[in-house]
Amino acid sequence: MEIEIDMKRVTAILFILVLSFSIVGQAQLVHPGMLNSKAELNFIKKKIKTGEEPWASSFKLLQSDDHAKPEYIPKPIADVIRGSYNNPNIGAGDLGNDSQAAYIQSLEWVLTGKKQYAEKAIEILNAWSYKLKSISGSDMQLLAGITGYKFCNAAEIIRHTSKLWDKKDQLQFEQMLKTIYYPLVKNYKPQANGNWDASMIATTMCIGIFLDDLAMYKGAVDYAQNGHSNGAIPNYIRESGQCQESGRDQQHTQLGLGYLADLCEIAWKQGDDLYGIFDNRLAVGFEYTARYNLGEEVEYQPVPDLFGKNLYPVISEKGRGNFRPVYEIIYHHYHDRMGLEMKYTKLVLNKIRPEGFHWDHSSFGTLLHSQLPVFQENRKRNNRLK
Repeated sequence: MEIEIDMKRVTAILFILVLSFSIVGQAQLVHPGMLNSKAELNFIKKKIKTGEEPWASSFKLLQSDDHAKPEYIPKPIADVIRGSYNNPNIGAGDLGNDSQAAYIQSLEWVLTGKKQYAEKAIEILNAWSYKLKSISGSDMQLLAGITGYKFCNAAEIIRHTSKLWDKKDQLQFEQMLKTIYYPLVKNYKPQANGNWDASMIATTMCIGIFLDDLAMYKGAVDYAQNGHSNGAIPNYIRESGQCQESGRDQQHTQLGLGYLADLCEIAWKQGDDLYGIFDNRLAVGFEYTARYNLGEEVEYQPVPDLFGKNLYPVISEKGRGNFRPVYEIIYHHYHDRMGLEMKYTKLVLNKIRPEGFHWDHSSFGTLLHSQLPVFQENRKRNNRLK
């Protein structure tokens, strides 16, 4: 018996199957799914409303910052230039300030329910999306890394917690990510000090999440653990906890650690555990750095970076004891979620709480990460790292 095959029908079925698999793949990304989940933000909102600490005073600290003011005015320009150590600075400082303001205002929107903050975040996002044409200069990739993931976090929160952002404006923001930000960060800069690539990994992950581009996101996750780069986790932090920039100064060491913490939290929100790789290497790096900056001595070996450069004979005392607001996020994960002691991280927090603002970092960690419950949505890890 002969069987007639309707090739048009078969082709149509195959197309539907391929489309279905594509949709399933896209759906694997969680929204909002960067630094802050909806459950976490709802928890914090309730604590602020009832005046509980440390949330009430930490939120007042955030709202006292200039970036949080409803009258904040963005300052976009078409062509941003950042040179070495921010010289020259043509619009680079404004880009950084506005990315911070967009993120902070988006948080205020969710935590207060006041539409003025969402509208201000949208105003900032739109201002740069329609104006920015280029980012150049010797530090252009670093600037893209520092600002990109903050813009993305703001956009992610607004898109998934309100209906106030016009679709055409969202598409314009996506265009900025695709044509300006992603070309700068996609190839990284592996031979630079590791804080560079750490910031760019965070931004690449966030661009992938916002665009629902699973391959882009997964590529950044893989680079964080396997990349031939000073900024990959096992290359930035040695088994002892010594960091690639420990001999350079303590400011840049904490800068790199802070970006690694942020990208690990972003991955966690998506179901990927970068925190735990290489025997909790990030926790070891934080404890080593916290201990030294608290005034204790640590073991230090003068070794070059991954590329045989940046050999420092002794650990640097430059910036020692000047703590950046990057410790709450780490303490919440390793202590609250995983049950590790994190002795020196806790001692740092006892000195600096509540964590405030720093231009380089996502900031306000006590408000956003302290004493959060371990939500069910974050307990189920998937197998994408295997």
